[in-house]
Amino acid sequence: MKRFLKVIKKTFVVLLSLILIMVIIGYFYTKQPQFGALPEGKRLELVKQSVHYKNGKFRNLEEKPVISPGHNFITEIWKSLVETYPNTEPVDVLPSVKTNLKSIPPDHNVIVWFGHSSFFLQLDGVKILVDPVFSGKASPLPWGVKAYKGSDIYTVADMPEIDYMLLSHDHYDHLDYETVKALQAKVKFVICGLGAGAHYEKWGYQPQQIIEKDWGDKLEVRPGFAIYAENTHHAGGRGFTDSQALWLSFFIQSPSMNIYYSGDGGYSDRFKKIAAKYPPVDWAIMECGQYNEAWQSVHELPEEVALATTELKAKNLLPVHHSKFTLARHPWNEPLNRIYTLSQSKDYRLATPMIGEIVRLDDHTQSFNQWWKNIK
Repeated sequence: MKRFLKVIKKTFVVLLSLILIMVIIGYFYTKQPQFGALPEGKRLELVKQSVHYKNGKFRNLEEKPVISPGHNFITEIWKSLVETYPNTEPVDVLPSVKTNLKSIPPDHNVIVWFGHSSFFLQLDGVKILVDPVFSGKASPLPWGVKAYKGSDIYTVADMPEIDYMLLSHDHYDHLDYETVKALQAKVKFVICGLGAGAHYEKWGYQPQQIIEKDWGDKLEVRPGFAIYAENTHHAGGRGFTDSQALWLSFFIQSPSMNIYYSGDGGYSDRFKKIAAKYPPVDWAIMECGQYNEAWQSVHELPEEVALATTELKAKNLLPVHHSKFTLARHPWNEPLNRIYTLSQSKDYRLATPMIGEIVRLDDHTQSFNQWWKNIK
């Protein structure tokens, strides 16, 4: 019996030692630059002044669990790690268009989508780049999530000079260290949530380049052109400490038109409130992908995307957050198939461009193909 207890004790010590070693390795690994930085000093004091920062972290307007009722966190982790699901990424190379962004006339109002949630917007001569990820990955780990074949054809070198780079939140599939660091010389200003400026400053951006906003804040770009930071129901974080940088959606109001970008987040009544607060939405750029009923509190299902677009009273819908990275268990093309079917009976027009295809925002007659239909 004593010998048995000694074996158990020795095994326990070994396991505890291994866990301690892994924690130490993990701690030092997260000190690498791609993990960014936490707000401190004056930035942290500004964070603490926000009414949305409570008990050491930013909070959603409505507190609710990430995992939906009827689902179990451990079970969901197990499913993701052990079980396999069909068609979660394409076998074929995705079709795309390599548009010369630098040659687009400045008086053309356009969007060029780069896959997932990255897109270039030129509106009334202002050049805006949103959530750019050009490194080919959505993870800080070398073996992490990789971009689909054909979906990563754009690089930082392809970008023109950018007036404003917008960040919805600091998760890796939206804030990419390699991309953002390489863009620094091309970007005049960054607009991000409170606290997120710490990442940019660590990566070489000058304080005067960084504009941090709380929900409801406004930035006057020029007369008649404003960018508003609005709320969404999500979270943030890049290391062991979560939600130290605020997550945003954006309402962009220009002399020509109004554009709303949802960022990531589950369905809430914010869409009705946006419609009531701002002028009519001409284009809604909505998260539609990487969802699951187990975590729909933080990522909308396609049915909720269609409903939200209707509640926004938007004239046009451009679905994003799909066709580049596998971050959920659904088939890679399911978001497009579902939103296409759901949109047939709606008042808004659905735009489904290929990666790199120019979307002419003023052209109400532009048509889009179901480019994903014959892709395996």
